[in-house]
Formats: sequence, C-alpha cells, structure tokens
Amino acid sequence: MDRYTSVARALHWIMAVLIIVNLVLGIGHDALPKDWAVMPVHKSIGLTVLALTLVRLAWRLGHRPPPLPAPMPGWEKAAAHATHFVFYAFMILMPLTGWIMTSAGTRPLNWFFLFDVPKFAVAKGDILVDISGEGHELMGFAWAALIILHIAAALRHHIMLKDNVLQRMM
Repeated sequence: MDRYTSVARALHWIMAVLIIVNLVLGIGHDALPKDWAVMPVHKSIGLTVLALTLVRLAWRLGHRPPPLPAPMPGWEKAAAHATHFVFYAFMILMPLTGWIMTSAGTRPLNWFFLFDVPKFAVAKGDILVDISGEGHELMGFAWAALIILHIAAALRHHIMLKDNVLQRMM
C-alpha cells in the first residue's frame, strides 16, 4: 500500500491536533474562563502552526504524496487537491493574520511565555489590520467547516468505499 512518509504522517497528525485545538480556542474563547491564558496560548499555537507549515511545505517539496486510488472519479481527485491547497493557504494565512492583529495591540506577543516574538509595524485602524481581523474570523469558521468535511470524506473512504485513502495517513 502506498503511504505518506512517517515524517509527513507525524506532521499531519500533530498539526491536525494543534489546528483543531486552536480553532476551538479561537472560536470559543469568550465562553472559556477569563483566568485561563486562552489567547496567549492560542497565539502561541498559531505561531507553531506557521513554523510547522514551513517545515511541512519543505518536506512536501522533496517527497511526493502517494497517488490517489486509480478508480477515484476525477471530480473527487480535484476536490481532494483543492482542499489540500486551501488547507495549506489557511495554515499560512490564519497565523499571519493573527500575528498582524496582535502586532497592532499593546500586549506583548510571546511563544508559550518563553520568549517574545517581534511584531509587525502596524497600528490599530490600519487597513491591513482591519482586513486581517475580518479575514481571520471568516477563515476560522470556513476552516472549521472544511475540516469537518475532510474528516467526513476520510471516513466515507474508509467505511463506505473501503479503499486505502485513510490508511495512507495512518
């Protein structure tokens, strides 16, 4: 069976957990206790996702993914490729828009309280900050929906179609 490399699988699952946790923290932060350090942890996870995305892209450039099953319809292959493209775009754009928004604030930006991260030279009211804020929120909801569809598609392949699509990443 064609499988992704062990590095690709590890990056996929580590990032999947980080991204899902971060979407829950970002979307649900108002409902969580105020004494939890929700937003600093959310920002740290976002920076981690950005760094891991660069590692993942570098790995992907040198290691081709296994082919999709030959009998898979063309529209399904196109949907899979489009979804992966959007996931990579979100893995870059979500942390960057968050970083831009944070840069306009007065609080420091740090990575898990271990060291400070430099901020971009932006200020509240800048059009880039406003666009980043709106985009960050909209992408968060879109990404959550796309992840649910991604999981549903993987389970469809595993349970209903009984092909090796899910096993390639296990």
